[in-house]
Amino acid sequence: MTDNLSPPETKVPHPKGLKYLFLTEMWERFGYYLMLGIFLLYLKDGKGMGFSPAKASDIVGTYLGLVYLTPFLGGLIADKLLGYRVSIIIGGILMAAGYSLLALPSESILWVSILLIIVGNGFFKPNISTLLGNLYSDEKYKSKKDSGYSIFYMGINVGAFVCNFVAAYMRNNYGWGYAFLAAGIGMLVGLVIFLIGTRHIKEADIIKKTSDSNSDIKKVLLYVFLPAIIFGGLAWIIPGNIFGSDSNDAFLFGCIPVIIFYASLLFRSKLEERAQIKALLSIFLIMVVFWAVFKQNATALTTFAESYTERAIPQSDTTYLKPVGMVQILKYEKDSVPMVDEKLRTAVDEHHNVIKAYDYPNYFINQPKDKLPQEGETVSLISTEIFQSVNPFFIVLLTPLVLGLFSRLKIKGKEPSTPAKMGWGLLITGLSSLVMAASVLYTDIYTDKASALWLIGTYGVITVGELLISPIGLSLVSKVSPKEITSFMMGGWFLSTSIGNKLSGMVAGMWDMFDNKSYYFLMNFIACVIAAIAIMFLVKWLKNIINQHS
Repeated sequence: MTDNLSPPETKVPHPKGLKYLFLTEMWERFGYYLMLGIFLLYLKDGKGMGFSPAKASDIVGTYLGLVYLTPFLGGLIADKLLGYRVSIIIGGILMAAGYSLLALPSESILWVSILLIIVGNGFFKPNISTLLGNLYSDEKYKSKKDSGYSIFYMGINVGAFVCNFVAAYMRNNYGWGYAFLAAGIGMLVGLVIFLIGTRHIKEADIIKKTSDSNSDIKKVLLYVFLPAIIFGGLAWIIPGNIFGSDSNDAFLFGCIPVIIFYASLLFRSKLEERAQIKALLSIFLIMVVFWAVFKQNATALTTFAESYTERAIPQSDTTYLKPVGMVQILKYEKDSVPMVDEKLRTAVDEHHNVIKAYDYPNYFINQPKDKLPQEGETVSLISTEIFQSVNPFFIVLLTPLVLGLFSRLKIKGKEPSTPAKMGWGLLITGLSSLVMAASVLYTDIYTDKASALWLIGTYGVITVGELLISPIGLSLVSKVSPKEITSFMMGGWFLSTSIGNKLSGMVAGMWDMFDNKSYYFLMNFIACVIAAIAIMFLVKWLKNIINQHS
């Protein structure tokens, strides 16, 4: 009888390398989001770079655009040439150097720092996720792959949540430079952890070298990146500009040969593959709108948090909130500050330099007179960058709920298709802009501050939209793309993100053009609705193609 007993089921652990990749990614995202959370504020602040709001938004948008463009090439180089571990180490070193150099208040060093971070991210971002996937390619770990990715992405959000408290504490107590230095140190901590755990990861570092490896990289450089650099360079040096600034012209003109390359894939592909490519290119085009609205958390929503949101807290709360980096102390006394008008528009001269005035801090301009402090009195404010932690908080909170909802719908046979999820994601993202429009209509933001609950609610809504789009994008591309050009189509997703990110900065640069800010947010809402309608019209066609080829 004992011969017929089944052996007890052994519990399969996760690969040992998971915890090292989890911690590496957590610290890398700590540095990335710390820098991003304060970047616009630093660029505008008189004790930082002192740029005009339009120029600052332009720089942030360009940075966000380029930082999502380089992973395409970095992933290909790692895949075919360097290997994932070497690429991750190179990327981490470059990013740590870039973040740390931002501690030096020099415009020339600023550009060098941004370049280092952009290139470093290209080597790092695509390859740590690939390395994680390879860890689970072993048959005994395959059943744990989904939960492994869930744990990994939890690390991203832990880093993204914590970093803003550190950023606020460092810049409020020691200055901008120390905040950026903290980002660099965080990246170095991640690298050290990665190096300690490399013996548990090396079996997943598979270089797919073939006789065409160098040819693939040369093709990307020759047909994609070189023409983009030439077009962008010409747009930069030609006098005048078409899209508002030299960087806008350079970026958008640089995208022309890249877009032509992707369009040419359609005509150069096999006849039976064209439907797949058409479907993916359609999704890439529509998703530009999502990223253009979503990434305004680093620009327009940061501006709204800084200048239009009630951030004052009772002095009694300062005692326990200040040690965790949440409190900014502001003194009500006159000093050299950027000159702004009654619509909170910053005055600039003919060279776009900020004009200074001797006045009270700008935070108090739209403060009701009965709430103004006494001369020389200090007030405690929630630091602006703390609002950047709301999104990762909601991701952790809402992800199980969203997954649970779709799990129940799947059991009932009613789970929406991937394109339908994306359409709903776009619509919900648009609704987040509608929440912001409502906040402006509810509050006269030029004579009073909007409640912080409006901004928190906006982040809650947009997080739901994000969860319906962002996690499934690359997975969809890998399933639907023709196998011979999967890496190129992965690059297409990054290109879509890149263009959307740049557009987010361009749109944010229009902030001061809208006296009634509700129109600004309604513009975002309408763009999302149009994009949602477009993808909903294509759902049946897209669903058929995905079902045939995934």
